[in-house]
Amino acid sequence: MPRLLTAAVCLALAGGSGAALAQSASDDAGPSARDLDAVLVVGQRANRVSNGATNLDLTIKDTPQSISVVSSEQMAQFGTDSVNEALRLATGILVEEWETNRTNFTARGFEIANTQIDGVGLPNSWGIVTGAQDTFGYDKLEVIRGANGLLTGVGNAAGTINYVRKRPTNDTRGTVGLSYGSWGTVRGEVDYSTPFTDDGTWAGRVVAAHEQGGSYLRGKDDRRDFVYGVVDGQIGENGTLTLGYSWQDADTDGNMWGALGFMYSDGTQAEWDTGASTTQDWTYWDTTTRTGFIEYTHQLGEDWQLKLAYNRRDIRSDDKLFYATDFEGTGLEPGTNLGLYGYPWGGADAFTADLGSATVNGRFAMGGREHEAMFGVSWSQSENVSNQFAGALCGETVCGYIPMPGFPWGGDVIPEPVWGELSTYSTLDERLKRAYGATRLSLTDRFKAVLGVNWAEYHRDGQNYGVVFDQTERETSPYAGLTFDFTPDVLGYLSYSDIYQPQSQSDAEGRYLDPTKGSNYELGVKAEWLDKRLLTTLAVFRAEQDGLATGAGYNDMGQFYYEGVDVESRGVELEATGRVSDSLDVVFGYTALKLTGQDGDDTYRWVPRRTANLVLSGRLPSFDALSWGVGARWQSDISNVESNGFTVRQDSYAVFNGFVAWNFLPEAALRLNVNNAGDEKYINTLRYSGYYGAPRNYTLSLNWRF
Repeated sequence: MPRLLTAAVCLALAGGSGAALAQSASDDAGPSARDLDAVLVVGQRANRVSNGATNLDLTIKDTPQSISVVSSEQMAQFGTDSVNEALRLATGILVEEWETNRTNFTARGFEIANTQIDGVGLPNSWGIVTGAQDTFGYDKLEVIRGANGLLTGVGNAAGTINYVRKRPTNDTRGTVGLSYGSWGTVRGEVDYSTPFTDDGTWAGRVVAAHEQGGSYLRGKDDRRDFVYGVVDGQIGENGTLTLGYSWQDADTDGNMWGALGFMYSDGTQAEWDTGASTTQDWTYWDTTTRTGFIEYTHQLGEDWQLKLAYNRRDIRSDDKLFYATDFEGTGLEPGTNLGLYGYPWGGADAFTADLGSATVNGRFAMGGREHEAMFGVSWSQSENVSNQFAGALCGETVCGYIPMPGFPWGGDVIPEPVWGELSTYSTLDERLKRAYGATRLSLTDRFKAVLGVNWAEYHRDGQNYGVVFDQTERETSPYAGLTFDFTPDVLGYLSYSDIYQPQSQSDAEGRYLDPTKGSNYELGVKAEWLDKRLLTTLAVFRAEQDGLATGAGYNDMGQFYYEGVDVESRGVELEATGRVSDSLDVVFGYTALKLTGQDGDDTYRWVPRRTANLVLSGRLPSFDALSWGVGARWQSDISNVESNGFTVRQDSYAVFNGFVAWNFLPEAALRLNVNNAGDEKYINTLRYSGYYGAPRNYTLSLNWRF
């Protein structure tokens, strides 16, 4: 892959030179692509926007819901090369890395169980993201907080993450980047876009990245390769066609399955080195992700548009893992650190998903006013097959729970087992059919109503450890929002959405829980300041979820099971984002939350009740070539009860990041990033398990634009 990246860079440079000559020739011949706004596809590229929370063409200010955006510029400045790192820049989002290769994103106290690409996608089921997803192929990440059943068809009270892909540009441009960081981490990347035709009606873009290096965690190494290509162009006078494909291969050696134990049998809490790990040297987790998509958009007259889309996703994983646990539930023995047991396991999974959709949106006149409407249907199907190595041998016996020496131990304590043949232990087939519609009615010049309804039929069948299931659910969910312009710069809003979310957690008998249902309310004020350069949002929310999957313990077969619990989330969020001056950008967010359920106010104590984030970036007015940025995130204390009945705690903490960049040439920049500048030591989550976050680390980057 490094050779592939080098070749891609060379091709991009060669293509850039050729395209520049072609552009010069076309300038002599006539107008450039920038001047051809009358050409349909060129205008679409120049004005491409995401449809946000309702699939209507609404600005963030006019949408009756809380929305945050992490731009590609912010991701580049702060060196957030993975989705986990990028989402830490967003207001109200918790990135819970409870294993080195599995992460949950949460908002308002709940898992974000729905993710999309360009506004379409399947529910993420558990909400678990496996492996580090590269961000270089995305133009921005949109985080829509609160229930969003209209856009997704299913959803809970957490929200939806929408990954917006990069698309071709109207002119020739490109970037090449190289970086070197702590633990020997190296990265190379290239992004190149160019029109294929003189009039700009057809264009393409290719993005590639390679990253590899060590880790602060003992024995862990990572390698990630990513390639993405996209082409779009005009079909006839009214149609545009887009085709894209991406491939990512992410390999991790020395990863943890589960994480650290923190409690002693006398109730005191253990503290380990920041790089402590339970892994063994033979462990790995490799994931390959392939996605492809086709979109066709047709202009139906001046005011209406038809969009047809098909997305395909294929994810394959291969892993050999080692799990460390307090199997007897007594806690570690003080003084010796004995009491943990290890369990080796290996397997392979295959996940495929297909999604097709058709939407029509546009504007219409009624009662002397202009209104907007959207109608759509979609169909999706996915298949997940999980396999494990049967009868793995540890020595001459089948592997089970192995007594471990006092922690911490080395990576060569347990030899790699002799793995058996792969056998299937779980299959899951899912289908989701949807029909939906929404309209924005201009009741007066200042008073608008957003009304929507979604009908969904959800079906799943398969088997899980021998338990056969076949379930079908149908649900009709309304969505309603009201907005009122108090002034041209101040808007108030009120919104309501149903909650309907199928759940992939199993009960004590191994059967999937029923979907969680409920309602979500949000009341807020959005205001623009400083000549519309700064947007502030103040929102009060309340969500009720009935039958929400909550961990309950282990069944007779030793498998962790869940039960449905009614949980209520209430809180307030504040966000300010935009440009304070010509040389200073700001993002500030704050969330205060209250969660109640079967344990009263102690429900989900691993969720911090207060969080805050701050991003400041700008340039020196007296020296425009020098730019800088400071990022910070803070959360209140958290806790959780481990299997031995003791409570593990993490005090409140803050993490600071920063960068300084120097444009030493008009087309070249050198950037230094510092993460965890205060070298704060903290457990990154207590949700299921946890380990320490990264200590202070550095990255030096060189970027060249052409």
